[in-house]
Amino acid sequence: MSIALVLGGAPAVSANPTTTESNGNTSAVARTLDGRAITNDKIAKEVAEFWTPERMASAVDLTFARPGGAVESPARAPKPTGPAGAVAPMAPRIAGTDDVRTMVNESLAVGKVYFTVPGGGTASCSASTVASGKRRLVVTAGHCVHGGAGGQWYSNWQFVPRYRDGARPFGTFVASSLNTRTAWINSSSYAEDMGIAVMNNGGSYGLKVVDTVGGHGLRWNYGYSVSVTALGYPSNLGGGESQYFCQGTTWNAGGQQIRMWCNMTYGSSGGPWLQEYNDSTGYGFINSVVSHGDNPGNGQFDGPYFDDDIKSLYDFAEGISPA
Repeated sequence: MSIALVLGGAPAVSANPTTTESNGNTSAVARTLDGRAITNDKIAKEVAEFWTPERMASAVDLTFARPGGAVESPARAPKPTGPAGAVAPMAPRIAGTDDVRTMVNESLAVGKVYFTVPGGGTASCSASTVASGKRRLVVTAGHCVHGGAGGQWYSNWQFVPRYRDGARPFGTFVASSLNTRTAWINSSSYAEDMGIAVMNNGGSYGLKVVDTVGGHGLRWNYGYSVSVTALGYPSNLGGGESQYFCQGTTWNAGGQQIRMWCNMTYGSSGGPWLQEYNDSTGYGFINSVVSHGDNPGNGQFDGPYFDDDIKSLYDFAEGISPA
C-alpha cells in the first residue's frame, strides 16, 4: 500500500507561517500534528512517543509516481553546473556502534523516516545522515518533507536509523526544521526533489544524530554516469521492514535527473544513491536520492542530479542548524 502523490494532485493549503527563504531554498520549523513548533526537548519527546510501534507499522509507504503519459525532458549531454565538490563521510563518536554494523547491504547511517500527512494519516520514506560540522543533517527526497505544488510541510517528522523489523537500535530522532528547494514547493520539479531535515538531539544516547551513527559523505557535479549503491526500505522487498540495495551505473534521464536500474519500489523514496559505498564501514558519498519511478513501474527509478543546488541546500540547512 502506498500514498501516491501526482503533480497537481495535492489539496491547496495555507503556507506554514514560520519559513525562511534564501538562494532557492525554503525552510520551515518542524511541527507537531496539532501545529505546535518543535522548539524544545519536551515537544520533541511528545513526537517520539506519538510514534508507537503500532503507528509505525501502519504508516504507508510514500512514493512520488510519474504520471502515466508524462513527457520527459529530452536527453542531453551531461552538464554539471560547476566544479565537482565533496564532503567526506564521518564516523560516529559513540564506541560500540561497529557491533551492529552487520550486513553488506545495510548501513547504520540509513534509516526510515515517519511523518503525518494532511488529514492526519501516517506515512514513511527512506533517508540517510550526512556529514557536516554541526552533525545534525538527514538527507531525503523533497516529497518526503513537503507535498510539492499546492501541498504543505509534513508534521511529526522522525528519523529511525538502521530500523529493522520493528527494532530501533539507536532510538529515534525528531526534526527541528525541514528544508527543501523552493522549486519543489512551487512546481514539484523532479530535478529539485531533494530535502534535508535538521534533527534535534535524541536517540538512545541523547546526542546528535551524526555523533550517534556517523554520516555519509556528499558529492555534487560528478557527472551523470557514475557507479552507485542505492539503499532504502522498499515495501515490495521485505515489506519495508529492512534495508535493501541495488547497484548499477546511472545515466542522464534529462531535465537534470539521473536514472538507474533497480527493482525497489514504494518506501525507498528518499533513500541515498551512494558512490564508493564501503560495505565494511557502511558509508559512502550521497550522489542522489530516490525521487520517483515510472507508473506502474519498469524496474527503473530516477533521482535529482546533484549539482550546485544540493550544495546550496546543504549549506542552507547547515547554516540554520543549531550548534
